[in-house]
Amino acid sequence: MKKLIILIAAVALCAISCDQSQIRQPQSTVIPDVSDLDKEIRQAVERGANLEERRRQLPAIISAFAKRTTPQRARRLGVLCYLKTLDTPLMPMDLAEIALAETGSHGLSAQAVSYRGAMGVWQLMPSRARSHGYNPDDMVNDEKCAEAAVRELLTKIQMAKGNLRRAKKLYCGVGPQADAYEIKRKRFRQEIFAEMMKYPQMTAGNASDLILRPS
Repeated sequence: MKKLIILIAAVALCAISCDQSQIRQPQSTVIPDVSDLDKEIRQAVERGANLEERRRQLPAIISAFAKRTTPQRARRLGVLCYLKTLDTPLMPMDLAEIALAETGSHGLSAQAVSYRGAMGVWQLMPSRARSHGYNPDDMVNDEKCAEAAVRELLTKIQMAKGNLRRAKKLYCGVGPQADAYEIKRKRFRQEIFAEMMKYPQMTAGNASDLILRPS
């Protein structure tokens, strides 16, 4: 079990540029290394309060997504945020707020493409998709795009020396666009927190229903 989780380290060669105003409708895995002790700590937390927090976040994420897309799609994307961040240092909200910042104004569309070529709900550039073992065309697949986004964010965490907030900004890039992106991301995070206040008693069973319900 100790060697099951995440082994491959990468240093991103270039930062992704965010160009949200230009998003239009179309037409070997790289993740940071962690020590065995880090893995054990994370697994222990995952079994406890962290797992309960994940359950609380799920309906709030789905609710925020449902303001931008269909209920069915909102549930599917919310469940992906939950499942694809398991066994990582990330929480579902971390992945959800990036989706909202990247394509929330475009209906969280899998077909969203920026004028620079970033693709999918989480807007991966072709070079970054390839660096994580995916073809650029895979990014129209929500599940693969979510997986690539998690790996990209983990890479940025390594670049940011463990600073998650800075890593999220690096997910966008650097410069004025990244500054604007960070403001937008924080606004979406606050929105999800506000939704969480509506679901204070999310139970394990309730969360399982949301995850297992057919989409």
